[in-house]
Amino acid sequence: MRPHLPHRLQWSRLALLVLGFAALVAAASLFAFRYSLNLGLADLQATGRHRLDLYAASLEREIDKYAYFPTTLGLERDVLQLLAAPDADPDRTEQVNHYLEQLNERAGSLSTYILDRNGKVAATSNWRRADSFLGEDLSFRPYFRQAMDSGSGRFFGIGTTRGEPGYYLSSVLTDSRGVLGVAVVKVGLKQLEKSWATVEAPALVSDENGVIILASVPSWKFTTLQPLDEATRSAFDRTQQYNRRALNPLGVKELAELAHGARLVRLPKAEPEMVSMFPVAGTFVAQTQPLPGTPWNITVFSPQEQVRAIAFTRAAVAGAGAAFLFILILLLNQRRRHLKDRLADQAALQRAHDELERKVAERTADLSTTNSRLQQEVAERIQAERTLRSAQNELVQAGKLAVIGQLAAGVAHELNQPLAALRTLSGNTSKFLARGNLDVASSNLHRIGELVDRMGRLTSQLKSFARKSSGTPQAVPLRRAVENSLFLLEQRFKQARAVACIDLADEELQAWCDANRLEQVLVNLIGNALDAMEGIADPTLDIRAAREGARILIQVRDHGPGLDEQACAHLFEPFFTTKEAGSGLGLGLAISAGIVADFGGSLTGGNHPEGGAVFTLEIPAAPEGKQHD
Repeated sequence: MRPHLPHRLQWSRLALLVLGFAALVAAASLFAFRYSLNLGLADLQATGRHRLDLYAASLEREIDKYAYFPTTLGLERDVLQLLAAPDADPDRTEQVNHYLEQLNERAGSLSTYILDRNGKVAATSNWRRADSFLGEDLSFRPYFRQAMDSGSGRFFGIGTTRGEPGYYLSSVLTDSRGVLGVAVVKVGLKQLEKSWATVEAPALVSDENGVIILASVPSWKFTTLQPLDEATRSAFDRTQQYNRRALNPLGVKELAELAHGARLVRLPKAEPEMVSMFPVAGTFVAQTQPLPGTPWNITVFSPQEQVRAIAFTRAAVAGAGAAFLFILILLLNQRRRHLKDRLADQAALQRAHDELERKVAERTADLSTTNSRLQQEVAERIQAERTLRSAQNELVQAGKLAVIGQLAAGVAHELNQPLAALRTLSGNTSKFLARGNLDVASSNLHRIGELVDRMGRLTSQLKSFARKSSGTPQAVPLRRAVENSLFLLEQRFKQARAVACIDLADEELQAWCDANRLEQVLVNLIGNALDAMEGIADPTLDIRAAREGARILIQVRDHGPGLDEQACAHLFEPFFTTKEAGSGLGLGLAISAGIVADFGGSLTGGNHPEGGAVFTLEIPAAPEGKQHD
């Protein structure tokens, strides 16, 4: 046996090993991180330069498509005659307006108009609009002064009339008498911005003052790369280039200078946060180049997070490799030191092996008996598993048959109301035809066609009770849905001598759901209310609706006896009904609750404080941008 080292020497050796291990791992990780980060940034800059070239080329192509338009207007005789003698022919202004309108529609530009020598709009493509440019004085706009001074002009700004941003191309109009006016074409660049929004890195175009005029991130538009001084803001107020926009700083913070003019910057988080195909906040490699023929600059922001993540991963791999190498060396040394001990241990292991074989032989008989018993138990469990599997298959089949039966009953229940309406309309149509009242008969036939179509859609929509699927949501005018539902139940109202009191908000409420299925739910709730008031003198039904935030609340209240405790507890369970046998299947509220849940809403029921039952339907309101005008 080797003599043991002193305790203090052992601790010193262990400390040196730990320090050497930590230093080796840290050095390997740091070298791998820096090397990988430099390679990644170089690749990122090469990709960014390629993107800059692509963005610049696409912007030049978009603008050059319209570059010749203002000049070609100087070849139109009516345009020159209008500018030379605006009062000579009163009809010439209208003719030029028509010409500019057709030219603007075919070219796809935002607007095309003609200015006289004083900068007043003599003719415009939007002459039909209430906010037409016709007669406006635009002499203060830079593109007019540029054209009058140098023959042509280019200018980006926001329109003072409609507040619509665009790129203005202008050209002076002359004839043998000299300068007559200026032709202007306003080009929109929204389509180009949309195409930029689908790439992997955000980009922007800034003017000579650092104002962002184009951006793949909408919230960046009309912000600045750095704060504007008072002189620049005063110049903007005079020219109304940006129509008095706030022009707040974007908040780009420069972190470091990189090779080839690139910069490491940090972009702040947008408020509110937006969903984008690429990162819009964090650390980026910014690369900028000027756009030929303009005082603008285009900048591409390449996100650095992925490069850093790869560098960290490689650093971790390098550190793990160094640690593995260090441990391998220790293991080899340890193996050499313990080789003699292992040889000594082999003899002891041999003796233990012989003793183990003896004990194994003694226990073999017991294991054989136990093995036979286990085989018998395995056979019994296999048979039990087969029996269980067969029972499960039978339960699944029974469940399928139950769902099919429930769906068939639901179809029969929900088609009852449209069939009753069809019978009433067809009888009325026969009477109107006999009287020769063809207009009313034709109107009834049209309604019959709509009911037949609705019944066809109903059979497909009731499948949602078995599988959670619904039609595509859309903006549905609530007033129309209520009127259609009351129309389906018109005969029932007449027979019951019931009155419907409708209280809807003054604003046009529009729900975000499927129109046909919403009417289906309303018909069921109104029909149940009529059933609850059967036998009551002067039955009255209240239908109220109002908007609360992003939701619409619809209440259907009857003035009947209300709901008992048992009905309240089981309202939306399938096949539960308070009606007499043969008068209902108990599926209407269950199906309605499922339909409303598919809308993303809820259906609740209870008793009204003033008497009667009230059902509250809560569904999403249509988003502002998708409502029908």
